[in-house]
Parts: sequence; structure tokens; C-alpha cells
Amino acid sequence: MDHRALIASIPPEAKDSLQKRSDAAGLRHLAMYGALLAGTSACIALRAPLWPLFILPQGVLLVFLFTLSHECTHKTPFRSCWLNDVIGHLVSFPIALPFTWFRYFHLAHHKWTNHPDKDPELGGKPRPGNWRDLLIYLSGWPYWAGMAKVLMQNAFGWIDAPYLPARQHRAMRIEARLLLGVYVLSGLSLFYSSALFWLWLLPVLIAQPILRLYLLAEHGLCPPVANMLENSRTTFTNRIVRFLAWNMPYHAEHHAFPNVPFHHLPALHDWTQAHLKSTSEGYSEFTADFVQSLR
Repeated sequence: MDHRALIASIPPEAKDSLQKRSDAAGLRHLAMYGALLAGTSACIALRAPLWPLFILPQGVLLVFLFTLSHECTHKTPFRSCWLNDVIGHLVSFPIALPFTWFRYFHLAHHKWTNHPDKDPELGGKPRPGNWRDLLIYLSGWPYWAGMAKVLMQNAFGWIDAPYLPARQHRAMRIEARLLLGVYVLSGLSLFYSSALFWLWLLPVLIAQPILRLYLLAEHGLCPPVANMLENSRTTFTNRIVRFLAWNMPYHAEHHAFPNVPFHHLPALHDWTQAHLKSTSEGYSEFTADFVQSLR
């Protein structure tokens, strides 16, 4: 059974229940996430005992804002559309991910998931196939360089990807210019204070490999087929990772039925678990499998 047949088989009342969004659920999750980030930030800023040990957790919390941005592109973490847009734009700043651009980039990824030529996440290139490519990927360099290029192109109006609608080009230009302005001011602030270096720049740089490994599991080693239960991986993991990633380890479920908000993905898994084709028992298992696949 492919994902279309599976979703069609779910009774209408259950399907309606799965798609119900909730401001309360989203804000509760965001408040807990924000409290953790505020705690690690305070420990670093106030130079608490052993404060350097908080730099990696700080970075993990910052880079995993990607998963919240991702959810906001689908307008699912909150019931209020404006709240999804506001939060999506706010979390774009620490991770250099222009939200309006990312929404259409990501929708194209959903349309062409794992297609070797059409999926923009692949960009016409395969995932890492040897140790050198894997280490470069994990460093985060392709991501940072790619986002710098996108911001510059968008800021100057060089927007030509077919999945980016012309009606949004102006918004993408404004968005890119605002982000670049913030980064210029942030860079200048380093001449007067090292706070941003310790609270933001260093943490996101050293935590990027953790996010890259997590993201690699979403579609890595999955076949280039149309069935979302096969071209996307569900990874069985612990509550901490599910919390950080807004339940996106249920990734095959998300691709099969993207209208389902994060807090209902475990319930959707009850419907999909017998039909999943690509799964891993944890990220360590996936990583071991991926390493074995390297040429």
C-alpha cells in the first residue's frame, strides 16, 4: 500500500481529528523549548561554573530551530496562520534560513521527494557517497555557503528557480535584505562585545554536524520512488530527540500526510506503522548503515 491509498483508507472522522491544529499545543512546546534555550544562554552569558559545557547544548537548540521553521512552512505547529508566519520569520535569523524562500523550496521538496533531478534538496547532486563528501556535508559548509548564495541572489532579485512564484519575489527580496542587514550589524557588534560569538556563532557552528546527521536520516538510503512511505524514513528514537525535532523523526508519516501537525504525528504513526518501508532503530543504527554504504 502506498501513501495515497493509506491516507484514503483512514476514516473521515479520524482524518479530521489528525489534522486539527492547536495554538495551545504549539505554544506549550515552544515555551518549553524557549525555556531551555534561555537557560543555556543565561549560563553562558553569566559565566556560570563550567559554562563552556553549555555551548554545545546551546548550539543544538539553535540549529534545531530548523525543524520549527520547517513546521511553520506547513502552517501546522499553530492554529493561527499569523502565528506560524511570525514564528517562522523569527527563527530564520539565528539559522540564516529565509522563511518565505524556504516555504516554496520545501513545498517543491515534498512534491519531488528524493527525485534525483527535481528534488531541490538534492540540487541535482547525490547525497554523500564517500568519506570526503560526508565530512564536508557534516561540517555544515555546503549549508552555510548555500544560504549565503541564496540571500545574495534574493537580495539583488536574481530569483529564477521554477518553484519560486513570481508573486513572492518582492517579499523574498525584502526578507533577504533584512537578514543581511541583521548579519552586518551582528558582525560589527563583535568589535565591541564577544557575546554573540559565544551565544550564537560558535554554538551554531559546532552543533551543525548533529543537525546534518539528523537530516541525512530523513531520506538517506531511501529509494527514489513516489511512495512517501518508502522514500522517507521514520527513525525510532527517544523523547529528547522527538522534542527537539518537533516529532519530525516520524518523517515518513509527515511526508505521507503533511497537513498533520507535529503533536498528532504519533497518532498518525499508529495508522502507518505496518506499511512503512524505510525505518531505523535510532540514529546510531542509521549512521552505521550509511557509513557501510560509503564507497
